[in-house]
Amino acid sequence: MICIQIRIANCLAAITLLAATSADAGESADVIKQRIGSGDPVAGKSKSTLCQSCHGEDGLSVEDLIPYLAGQYSAYIIKELRNFQTGARKHPIMNTMAKTVNDADLADIAAYFASLDKMQGGGWGKNTVAKNLFLKGDMSRNIQPCVSCHGINGKGKAPDIATFPVIGGQHKAYLRAQLINWRDGQRTNSPGGVMNIIAKSLTDPEIEALTDYISGL
Repeated sequence: MICIQIRIANCLAAITLLAATSADAGESADVIKQRIGSGDPVAGKSKSTLCQSCHGEDGLSVEDLIPYLAGQYSAYIIKELRNFQTGARKHPIMNTMAKTVNDADLADIAAYFASLDKMQGGGWGKNTVAKNLFLKGDMSRNIQPCVSCHGINGKGKAPDIATFPVIGGQHKAYLRAQLINWRDGQRTNSPGGVMNIIAKSLTDPEIEALTDYISGL
Protein backbone atom coordinates (compact mmCIF):
# COMPACT_ATOMS: atom_id res chain seq x y z
CA MET A 1 0.00 0.00 0.00
CA ILE A 2 2.84 2.39 0.89
CA CYS A 3 4.61 1.58 -2.42
CA ILE A 4 1.42 2.36 -4.35
CA GLN A 5 1.02 5.67 -2.52
CA ILE A 6 4.62 6.62 -3.27
CA ARG A 7 4.16 5.74 -6.93
CA ILE A 8 0.98 7.83 -7.14
CA ALA A 9 2.76 10.75 -5.48
CA ASN A 10 5.58 10.46 -8.00
CA CYS A 11 3.11 10.41 -10.89
CA LEU A 12 1.32 13.49 -9.58
CA ALA A 13 4.63 15.28 -9.15
CA ALA A 14 5.62 14.35 -12.69
CA ILE A 15 2.33 15.69 -14.06
CA THR A 16 2.87 18.94 -12.19
CA LEU A 17 6.40 19.15 -13.58
CA LEU A 18 5.11 18.54 -17.09
CA ALA A 19 2.44 21.20 -16.77
CA ALA A 20 4.92 23.77 -15.50
CA THR A 21 7.39 23.00 -18.26
CA SER A 22 4.66 23.11 -20.90
CA ALA A 23 3.55 26.53 -19.75
CA ASP A 24 7.10 27.88 -19.84
CA ALA A 25 8.11 26.38 -23.18
CA GLY A 26 4.82 26.64 -25.06
CA GLU A 27 4.76 22.91 -25.73
CA SER A 28 1.92 20.49 -25.14
CA ALA A 29 2.15 17.95 -22.33
CA ASP A 30 2.04 15.16 -24.93
CA VAL A 31 5.09 16.54 -26.75
CA ILE A 32 7.00 16.86 -23.48
CA LYS A 33 6.02 13.32 -22.46
CA GLN A 34 7.41 12.04 -25.75
CA ARG A 35 10.66 13.91 -25.13
CA ILE A 36 10.87 12.48 -21.61
CA GLY A 37 10.32 8.89 -22.73
CA SER A 38 9.62 5.99 -20.40
CA GLY A 39 11.72 7.13 -17.46
CA ASP A 40 10.50 8.73 -14.23
CA PRO A 41 11.70 12.36 -14.04
CA VAL A 42 10.92 12.63 -10.33
CA ALA A 43 13.07 9.60 -9.50
CA GLY A 44 15.62 10.86 -12.00
CA LYS A 45 16.13 14.11 -10.14
CA SER A 46 17.34 12.31 -7.03
CA LYS A 47 19.36 9.79 -9.04
CA SER A 48 21.13 12.51 -11.01
CA THR A 49 22.78 14.30 -8.08
CA LEU A 50 26.26 13.49 -9.33
CA CYS A 51 25.33 14.57 -12.87
CA GLN A 52 23.97 17.84 -11.50
CA SER A 53 27.33 18.66 -9.96
CA CYS A 54 28.65 19.28 -13.48
CA HIS A 55 25.55 19.81 -15.64
CA GLY A 56 23.58 21.82 -13.06
CA GLU A 57 20.38 21.04 -11.17
CA ASP A 58 18.50 22.95 -13.86
CA GLY A 59 20.49 21.24 -16.63
CA LEU A 60 22.39 24.47 -17.31
CA SER A 61 26.07 23.97 -16.60
CA VAL A 62 28.33 26.83 -15.59
CA GLU A 63 31.44 25.46 -17.31
CA ASP A 64 31.20 26.26 -21.03
CA LEU A 65 32.82 23.00 -22.17
CA ILE A 66 30.23 20.97 -20.24
CA PRO A 67 26.99 20.76 -22.24
CA TYR A 68 23.60 21.96 -21.18
CA LEU A 69 21.15 19.05 -20.80
CA ALA A 70 18.03 21.11 -20.11
CA GLY A 71 15.20 19.95 -22.37
CA GLN A 72 17.42 17.55 -24.28
CA TYR A 73 15.72 14.45 -25.71
CA SER A 74 15.96 11.58 -23.22
CA ALA A 75 16.63 9.18 -26.09
CA TYR A 76 19.63 11.25 -27.14
CA ILE A 77 21.00 11.43 -23.58
CA ILE A 78 20.61 7.65 -23.26
CA LYS A 79 22.27 7.05 -26.63
CA GLU A 80 25.27 9.23 -25.74
CA LEU A 81 25.71 7.63 -22.31
CA ARG A 82 25.67 4.19 -23.89
CA ASN A 83 28.27 5.40 -26.40
CA PHE A 84 30.41 6.54 -23.48
CA GLN A 85 29.89 3.12 -21.85
CA THR A 86 31.11 1.26 -24.94
CA GLY A 87 33.86 3.70 -25.82
CA ALA A 88 32.19 4.71 -29.11
CA ARG A 89 32.46 8.24 -27.72
CA LYS A 90 35.48 9.14 -25.65
CA HIS A 91 35.85 11.48 -22.69
CA PRO A 92 38.24 10.93 -19.75
CA ILE A 93 35.52 11.49 -17.13
CA MET A 94 32.33 10.41 -18.91
CA ASN A 95 33.68 7.00 -19.99
CA THR A 96 34.22 6.13 -16.33
CA MET A 97 31.05 7.75 -15.01
CA ALA A 98 28.79 6.14 -17.61
CA LYS A 99 29.80 2.64 -16.57
CA THR A 100 28.36 3.21 -13.10
CA VAL A 101 24.81 3.80 -14.40
CA ASN A 102 22.43 0.92 -15.15
CA ASP A 103 19.72 1.08 -17.83
CA ALA A 104 16.82 1.74 -15.42
CA ASP A 105 18.60 4.59 -13.65
CA LEU A 106 19.78 6.01 -16.96
CA ALA A 107 16.19 6.18 -18.25
CA ASP A 108 15.12 8.08 -15.12
CA ILE A 109 18.10 10.45 -15.19
CA ALA A 110 17.56 11.20 -18.88
CA ALA A 111 13.84 11.76 -18.22
CA TYR A 112 14.64 14.32 -15.53
CA PHE A 113 16.87 16.46 -17.74
CA ALA A 114 14.44 16.07 -20.66
CA SER A 115 11.59 17.35 -18.47
CA LEU A 116 13.32 20.69 -17.84
CA ASP A 117 12.73 23.85 -19.86
CA LYS A 118 14.70 23.68 -23.09
CA MET A 119 18.01 25.52 -23.18
CA GLN A 120 17.67 29.03 -24.63
CA GLY A 121 20.22 31.34 -26.18
CA GLY A 122 20.44 35.08 -25.67
CA GLY A 123 19.48 36.06 -29.21
CA TRP A 124 22.99 37.02 -30.31
CA GLY A 125 24.66 35.66 -33.44
CA LYS A 126 23.28 37.57 -36.43
CA ASN A 127 25.98 36.40 -38.85
CA THR A 128 24.31 36.00 -42.25
CA VAL A 129 26.81 33.38 -43.45
CA ALA A 130 26.08 31.24 -40.38
CA LYS A 131 22.33 31.70 -40.75
CA ASN A 132 22.50 30.65 -44.39
CA LEU A 133 24.50 27.52 -43.53
CA PHE A 134 22.08 26.70 -40.73
CA LEU A 135 18.98 27.10 -42.89
CA LYS A 136 20.25 26.14 -46.36
CA GLY A 137 23.60 24.40 -45.98
CA ASP A 138 25.96 24.16 -48.95
CA MET A 139 25.32 21.00 -50.92
CA SER A 140 28.25 21.72 -53.24
CA ARG A 141 30.44 20.93 -50.23
CA ASN A 142 28.25 18.17 -48.71
CA ILE A 143 27.09 20.50 -45.96
CA GLN A 144 23.52 19.59 -45.03
CA PRO A 145 21.44 22.45 -43.56
CA CYS A 146 21.50 22.19 -39.76
CA VAL A 147 17.75 22.82 -39.64
CA SER A 148 17.02 19.60 -41.55
CA CYS A 149 18.10 17.50 -38.56
CA HIS A 150 18.05 19.87 -35.59
CA GLY A 151 14.84 21.74 -36.37
CA ILE A 152 13.80 25.36 -36.33
CA ASN A 153 15.98 27.38 -33.96
CA GLY A 154 17.93 24.20 -33.21
CA LYS A 155 15.31 23.01 -30.73
CA GLY A 156 14.95 19.54 -32.26
CA LYS A 157 12.43 18.22 -34.77
CA ALA A 158 10.51 15.46 -33.03
CA PRO A 159 11.06 12.85 -30.33
CA ASP A 160 10.88 10.07 -32.93
CA ILE A 161 14.15 11.33 -34.45
CA ALA A 162 15.82 12.08 -31.15
CA THR A 163 19.20 10.84 -32.40
CA PHE A 164 19.57 14.47 -33.54
CA PRO A 165 19.88 16.61 -30.40
CA VAL A 166 18.62 20.00 -29.36
CA ILE A 167 21.52 22.38 -30.08
CA GLY A 168 19.94 25.86 -30.10
CA GLY A 169 21.11 27.74 -27.00
CA GLN A 170 23.93 25.28 -26.24
CA HIS A 171 27.31 26.59 -24.99
CA LYS A 172 29.28 28.08 -27.88
CA ALA A 173 32.58 26.62 -26.64
CA TYR A 174 31.04 23.15 -26.38
CA LEU A 175 29.54 23.35 -29.89
CA ARG A 176 32.88 24.55 -31.28
CA ALA A 177 34.80 21.75 -29.59
CA GLN A 178 32.42 19.09 -30.93
CA LEU A 179 32.53 20.39 -34.51
CA ILE A 180 36.34 20.39 -34.38
CA ASN A 181 36.33 16.87 -32.93
CA TRP A 182 34.05 15.68 -35.74
CA ARG A 183 36.18 17.42 -38.35
CA ASP A 184 39.36 15.83 -36.96
CA GLY A 185 37.76 12.40 -36.55
CA GLN A 186 38.13 12.40 -32.76
CA ARG A 187 34.36 11.94 -32.50
CA THR A 188 32.61 9.54 -34.87
CA ASN A 189 29.28 8.59 -33.26
CA SER A 190 26.77 10.59 -35.29
CA PRO A 191 24.21 8.60 -37.35
CA GLY A 192 25.87 7.49 -40.58
CA GLY A 193 28.87 9.66 -39.78
CA VAL A 194 26.90 12.66 -41.06
CA MET A 195 28.58 15.12 -38.69
CA ASN A 196 32.05 14.01 -39.79
CA ILE A 197 31.08 14.59 -43.42
CA ILE A 198 29.66 18.05 -42.70
CA ALA A 199 32.41 19.20 -40.33
CA LYS A 200 35.20 18.24 -42.75
CA SER A 201 33.93 20.90 -45.14
CA LEU A 202 33.66 23.67 -42.56
CA THR A 203 36.43 26.26 -42.28
CA ASP A 204 37.55 27.67 -38.94
CA PRO A 205 35.75 31.00 -39.57
CA GLU A 206 32.55 29.09 -40.49
CA ILE A 207 32.74 27.01 -37.32
CA GLU A 208 33.23 30.18 -35.28
CA ALA A 209 30.28 31.89 -36.98
CA LEU A 210 27.99 28.83 -36.79
CA THR A 211 28.63 28.14 -33.12
CA ASP A 212 28.06 31.78 -32.25
CA TYR A 213 24.79 31.76 -34.19
CA ILE A 214 23.51 28.43 -32.81
CA SER A 215 24.41 29.25 -29.21
CA GLY A 216 22.28 32.37 -29.46
CA LEU A 217 19.12 30.61 -30.66
